[in-house]
This record gives sequence, structure tokens and C-alpha cells, in this order.
Amino acid sequence: MRAELVLVAMKETCGSSVVEILPQRHYGITSPISLAPPREIDYIYTQKLIEAMEPFGVFEDEEELNQRVVILRKLNNLTKEWIVEVGEKKNILSSVTSSTVGKIFTFGSYRLGVHTKGADIDALCVAPGHVERSDFFQSFFDKLKRHEGIRNLRAVEDAYVPVIKFEFDGIEIDLVFARLALQSISENIDLRDDSRLRNLDIRCIRSLNGCRVTDEILHLVPNKENFRLTLRAIKLWAKRRGIYSNVLGFLGGVSWAMLVARVCQLYPNALASTLVHKFFLIFSKW
Repeated sequence: MRAELVLVAMKETCGSSVVEILPQRHYGITSPISLAPPREIDYIYTQKLIEAMEPFGVFEDEEELNQRVVILRKLNNLTKEWIVEVGEKKNILSSVTSSTVGKIFTFGSYRLGVHTKGADIDALCVAPGHVERSDFFQSFFDKLKRHEGIRNLRAVEDAYVPVIKFEFDGIEIDLVFARLALQSISENIDLRDDSRLRNLDIRCIRSLNGCRVTDEILHLVPNKENFRLTLRAIKLWAKRRGIYSNVLGFLGGVSWAMLVARVCQLYPNALASTLVHKFFLIFSKW
């Protein structure tokens, strides 16, 4: 059902009005190779692509999608409670503490909208300046430990990007931390703003990079639904052939996403079936 909605959304966003608007903006460093609009046969091939991927569990059902939203909302509330508690413990004025909120951001495959059934969620806890990294790995870790819905809690402080790993109501979460040089964190803060990196230590910058890169990729593709469906297909292809792993020396998730994003820039009006074909055509000759 969700896959059918994806195709409907693509039909709605690939109409003639979009074709007329897209040429006004270049999404890459060069002009597009083709601005040709999709043909009717492209919709048929794209539907066949969706049907071919469905047996491999690349699309979540509505229930699991909703479960992830609920879990992230709970985690966001826990984060805000903890930041207030830290502020009170450090004798931050109550008027400041009440307006000082943190926020949970997602990145990686979940943020890109290409996660598969049972996949984990990469998340970032952003806190204001009075919250230390030591608070994150001590008092917040203890707060998570006391929560009944959290299992398999463990901290990896000496990792390249320090992280707390756990299962929240059955969904695995990798949570990293960054503190910004701000008194409060607004709900609509834009992490893509380079000024947010001023006066930050390297661990905070590394933690922020996941969200910044993911958001930049989404910002630079002409049509997000076409990009997502194409990326799902390419990820499935790479995983089935054992070449989806930066740990083993192949390309990781972000690298595949960048390659797909570039093809989307070169063919801004093409559907996923065409984009998959162009992906292999372009990068086999790169």
C-alpha cells in the first residue's frame, strides 16, 4: 500500500508544472544532461520496480512507521526533561531552564526516508551550552537505564563518534551528542548553518556531520520521492552483492546516497526506473 502511494506522489510531482519550474535552478555543479519529462511507459516500469523490491522488505508498513514516530517523540521528551534537570542541578535560573530545550534529530537512512523493515535509527541529541558531554554519558545514560521501554543499553565513549546504543520498544537506536554554544535550542534550528560549528570541539562537529550531510543531500535533489525510490533500489542491489559496507572497504550508505543524488541532478525530471538505468550507465563510465 505504501509503495503505491509513493508512485502516486511521483505522478503528482512530475507533472508539467514541475517540468517548467525545474530548469530555473541547477541542483548540481553542472547543467542537467536531460530535462525530458517522464513518459507513460516510465510510470509502468517504475511500478514494476516497486513490485520487484517489495519481497525484500525495503518498504515498512504503516504500523512500524508510526511506531518509529512514537518512539522518537518519547525520546525527544526524555531529552527535554533531562536538560531541564541538568539546568536545575547546575543552578541555572528557572526562567532560563524553562526556555532551554534540547531536540532529537535523525539522520542516515531514516532521515533520508529509505530505511528498511527492522532497521535502526541514527539520532542526534542537541543540547544547549550548559550541558556537558559527561552529563550525556552519565546522568542521561542513567535516565535511559531507568526507563522501562529501553533494553540493551550501552555507551561507547571512545568511538570516533561517541555514541549511546539501545533498543527503545524494540527499535534499535544509535544516539550521538552535540552541545551548541547557545543558551537555548529552538525547535526550528537549522543545523546546516555553518555558524553552528563555531567554538565546538571536534567530537561535537563529528556528531553534527551526520545530520548536516543528510539534510544537504535532501536539499540538493530535485525530487525527493524519485531520489528515495532510486536509492532504495541501488541499496538493495549493493547489499545483495555484498558491496554495501564502508567497514569492509566498499561504499557505505552516505556514499551510495551521494551517487544517486548526482544522477537525480543530471536527470531532474526522470522517474526511478530511468534513474536506476542512468545510475549504472553513468558510473560504469565515470
